[in-house]
Amino acid sequence: MLHNYYGTSPLRKILIICVKVKQAIMIIYCLLGATIALALYSLYLVWKAGSRPLPATFSYLLLGLSLGVFLYLYGTWVYLSIYSKYVFGVLLLGNIVAYVARKHDHAARPTPRWKKISNGILTVVFVVMTVLYFTGTTGKPDRVALSFPFKPGKYFVLQGGKGLPTNVFHFSLRGAIYAMDIVQLNDAGGRANKIFSRKLEDYVIFGDTIYAPCDGLVMRAYSNNPDNIPPAMDRGPKNTNQVLLETPGYYVFMGHLKMGSVVVQEGQYVKRGDPLGCVGNSGFSTEPHLHIQVHARQSGIPWYQGKPLYIMFNGKGYLLNEVINAK
Repeated sequence: MLHNYYGTSPLRKILIICVKVKQAIMIIYCLLGATIALALYSLYLVWKAGSRPLPATFSYLLLGLSLGVFLYLYGTWVYLSIYSKYVFGVLLLGNIVAYVARKHDHAARPTPRWKKISNGILTVVFVVMTVLYFTGTTGKPDRVALSFPFKPGKYFVLQGGKGLPTNVFHFSLRGAIYAMDIVQLNDAGGRANKIFSRKLEDYVIFGDTIYAPCDGLVMRAYSNNPDNIPPAMDRGPKNTNQVLLETPGYYVFMGHLKMGSVVVQEGQYVKRGDPLGCVGNSGFSTEPHLHIQVHARQSGIPWYQGKPLYIMFNGKGYLLNEVINAK
């Protein structure tokens, strides 16, 4: 009805943009709210189990612990602060200590069988997700050694991992199963000055200089596309400012660069540590970050169809929601 009424008028476009912005903001706040609410629920489950002997409440204890570990790994804490994650971890450990120390009510009734079964099923789900966080579903990946493309600071893997389930967003993007989205953290442990902001300058990483993570030949280099105003990303992946490096064994793609920031030219050979450009918010991006992915060099096919490689920055691999302390 909206399309029939407004057609392609500017008013319709403004309304659509407003709806999309509200939806994106709601998603961010809902994810953060769900993380905090479920974290409190996991603490409650462990505390509840502590009031009764283990045989009567082990299903609540296991569910609370497995949910807590799952949230510690997968939770969207960075929207508030990564330090909130550490606070939750301390509270969870404190609850475990309290469970051991508390006196149990041995007269308490046992947990109903149906509740044990439902708690058990959920526990298995969270345990499997926890294991897959570390192992992924892609087997043992081939690795590539790169230097971290930023100068000293505290950074964060907003998206990444070893395929599913931690890297679900990148999994379907031209085989980018090991791609990473990297943001920078402020002193408060957040990636921006607010939970959500439409100002690009509020995001810590915006404008940060990107340095070549390896020696290589510049195959693509352009930054003529404007930066999106968060959370808009209507321009899509074909309008991403980028630098693509070619080495004898692999390609390194870096995207979402800032408009007008790329300082290298196609055909130029760069050395590890040379400046390439700055972080922006161009292309298919809702907020400023660096997207980086690596593919093996294989003759006869485009770079992005080559075998994906798992990135090791300065000898260490990183997973979803991990902090990178660049030195």
